[in-house]
Amino acid sequence: MADLTSTFVGIKSPNPFWLASAPPTDKEYNVRRAFEAGWGGVVWKTLGAEGPPVVNVNGPRYGAIFGADRRLLGLNNIELITDRPLQTNLREIKAVKRDYPDRAVVVSLMVPCEEEAWKAILPVVEETGADGVELNFGCPHGMAERGMGSAVGQVPEYIEMVTRWCKQNTRMPVIVKLTPNITDVRKPAEAAKRGGADAVSLINTINSITSVNLDAMSPEPMIDGKGTHGGYCGPAVKPIALNMVAEIARNPETAGLPISGIGGVTTWRDAAEFMALGAGNVQVCTAAMTYGFKVVQEMISGLSQWMDEKGHTSTADFIGQATPNVTDWQYLNLNHVTKAVINQDDCIKCGRCYAACEDTSHQAILMSDDRVFTVDDSECVACNLCVNVCPVENCITMKTLDDGAIDERTGEKAGGYANWTEHPNNPSVAAE
Repeated sequence: MADLTSTFVGIKSPNPFWLASAPPTDKEYNVRRAFEAGWGGVVWKTLGAEGPPVVNVNGPRYGAIFGADRRLLGLNNIELITDRPLQTNLREIKAVKRDYPDRAVVVSLMVPCEEEAWKAILPVVEETGADGVELNFGCPHGMAERGMGSAVGQVPEYIEMVTRWCKQNTRMPVIVKLTPNITDVRKPAEAAKRGGADAVSLINTINSITSVNLDAMSPEPMIDGKGTHGGYCGPAVKPIALNMVAEIARNPETAGLPISGIGGVTTWRDAAEFMALGAGNVQVCTAAMTYGFKVVQEMISGLSQWMDEKGHTSTADFIGQATPNVTDWQYLNLNHVTKAVINQDDCIKCGRCYAACEDTSHQAILMSDDRVFTVDDSECVACNLCVNVCPVENCITMKTLDDGAIDERTGEKAGGYANWTEHPNNPSVAAE
């Protein structure tokens, strides 16, 4: 039986599934329900400095992108950090950690970019018994305009500085939450490491406007006829998050830096993919907001079953296994040749593959008078578009040519290894 027990920067939890800092972790009531449902940990919704609480809007806070079946693909939010008093949150955090000592309780923090502000809040959080803090350098709306959130996360020097302040003023592990609203995520990760961060978490939400109300001519969600940009999350951001996690995991400057993966985790498979690319655990928000806290039970059972099938006894067995297989385009094997193959028994003769290839790709799919679709290997470049547009799973697959086999399109032999760095068409090679 697979052991899902997780230890992340010294913080133990019964499984690697944590709730991210967001509305689901805003108060004691929610967090207790989450732990009863089976979540391994939570990152408490971001706390601000002592004083008047943050003011949120009193209207719609979410916008959405739906699939054809109205499945929620992306969620945009304009909510700010907690609008509950600091002392109320601290009291509740202490009570929850007392009653659930085996669960991870990390507290997200965002205060002005001043050393005294950080020095003031860290000790009171430490007194709650929390397991660690997460520095919110990612929020792209509302707080950024006040010089916090992504306004800090977009400046590596600020990240390094604030991280160092925190490490000097607390015994707790310090996790730095990174913004995706930046050109190269490796730079802020490197800064966090230089500042002494125990780990990074990513991604925070992406700056976005999900839709426009064409009657009111205003972005949604709309407050009294006006809208604003917000933070985008959910399944739609997963590919962006996976890439950024992989970039940090394979970067020599940050290799080995623990990563908490965030961004569109909805199923056990999503979690396994993040972890295979180097994340030590995952944080979830949109899936819980869409399906409720018990969605974690499917994640736990699914991951456990998959690990048993693969012979993994602990999550450590596969964390980072895919990282070495992430490379730059220039190192891909140009001599590896595949061709599309259509299974005629599974084909429903819808013609999507033909239309896509004929109109937008390489005219490599032929259609007979009686609508039998076949692949013309002399034109197929193995782009995989037909596989992706086919509505029948595994009806179209890609077959690798054997070493020495002739590619009908190029007349060249398949097999062996050659990449762009040594290709004769590469100007750099020609110049040598």
